[in-house]
Amino acid sequence: MQSAGTVVDILRARGRRGLPCDELYRQLFNPALFLMAWGRIYANDGAMTPGPCGETADGMSLAKIGRIIDALRHERYRFQPVRRVYIPKKSGSKMRPLGLPSWSDKLVGEVVRILLEAYYEPRFSGRSHGFRPGRGCHTALAEIAGTWTGTTWFIEGDISDCFGSLDHDVLLSILSEHIHDNRFLRLIKVSIQGWMVSCGCAGGVRSPGQAATGRRRGRG
Repeated sequence: MQSAGTVVDILRARGRRGLPCDELYRQLFNPALFLMAWGRIYANDGAMTPGPCGETADGMSLAKIGRIIDALRHERYRFQPVRRVYIPKKSGSKMRPLGLPSWSDKLVGEVVRILLEAYYEPRFSGRSHGFRPGRGCHTALAEIAGTWTGTTWFIEGDISDCFGSLDHDVLLSILSEHIHDNRFLRLIKVSIQGWMVSCGCAGGVRSPGQAATGRRRGRG
């Protein structure tokens, strides 16, 4: 089985060349990717915060990873409804909802993110700085200082309830343009449905978890 780094490099090359992905789901059977995912998120502040089943990072093991992979292999893995809590916004005047998934769901989600990021990152616009590796507010400000020298003022905008209002059908459609793997797309859809159940949503209410697909060229 290929190393995690090799898988990431292959996907990055395919994304750079604009080639489709038709065997992405099978990469979820690779324990090396789960170990890479665990290494990226176990030290996060929320790693020891229990989700709906009380599971935390310290309960993870190679045996448990094996059970997760087996469930994925037979398409039996189901995302649990997140534990929903409310935390104050920076303004202090309102509360915003926060979903706390189980640790297993966090791990699977991080593996999915690694695969998607490897493929889509080379395709994202050079003007996009949000939620990307090695980019952020400082790189955006550096670009403004070095490139936008004739600009005298800026307008700051914010989309109300952006992540809570995204159309997940549109997001899945965007993914399907280049990911020709129905099993992988079904897994994404199941993760969205798990979020919907947790917040009592129905019909066209959208999941915030798929926002990464909006960072393609021309989409922010």
